[in-house]
Amino acid sequence: MGSFFRQTGRVHRYSYYYIRQSKQPYPTVHGYFTEIFRLFFPERCAACGNVLPDGSYLLCPHCRWDMPLTGYCGVHDNPVYRKFGGLLPVAEASSWLFFVSHSRYRDMIHSFKYRGQWGISRKLGSLMGDALHEGGLYDSVDAVVPVPLHSLRRLRRGYNQAEYLAEGIACGLGKPLCTGNVVRSRHNRSQASTRVRDERWDNVKNIFSVRHPEALDGRHILLVDDVLTTGATLISCAEAILHSCPSCRISVSTLAVSAHELFGRHSGGGL
Repeated sequence: MGSFFRQTGRVHRYSYYYIRQSKQPYPTVHGYFTEIFRLFFPERCAACGNVLPDGSYLLCPHCRWDMPLTGYCGVHDNPVYRKFGGLLPVAEASSWLFFVSHSRYRDMIHSFKYRGQWGISRKLGSLMGDALHEGGLYDSVDAVVPVPLHSLRRLRRGYNQAEYLAEGIACGLGKPLCTGNVVRSRHNRSQASTRVRDERWDNVKNIFSVRHPEALDGRHILLVDDVLTTGATLISCAEAILHSCPSCRISVSTLAVSAHELFGRHSGGGL
């Protein structure tokens, strides 16, 4: 066979040497199947559901342009930071989006929070991490910590969406992700099902604890959750960390914040 190729002058075209040296990458079997899959099941915008044009990531150009961004990722003294004033000694606090009722962005958040589309939260976290990195306020963070789910709820849901968000944020910031040190030690009702404001605070009181506090003590922790409403869950979690690790510095960041909680009932936000 080798002599045949040499005689016909096609040795380089079919040889191992040619394949290794060619500047044009040869498609793999996996690549073929990926393209066939995309042909029949094209990737769709996470917000509006339309087919994504080439070069788009997670959201179509229209939905990226129309996102209800807060603009707080690079602003120290913002309404989210002031919301924690007097309640929690935070170094920084921000939310990336406004959680607007009856919008496609609310549906997007519910899709990974309640409908199993966890991949969306990882991609949103990556975009959010880029925004936090560009803002420059979180450069001193040592570790990114997601607000944990109780093991029973995690087993029922199959994942913790805050952990996937935190994973994407950690990647965008270039910081390590720290899971397992902060745990939800008591099973409680979902905050979304707790409509009375005072009951939300009672519902999350003393439900978090810290394992191996020496791993967090003295570090700047970025605590991550999906949606900020009253702030009760984040504050309860942060208090548990500070109780076990008094020399910690805490910053908080959420994917979205209820505009209703920040600006009142006519703002159009809420769960």
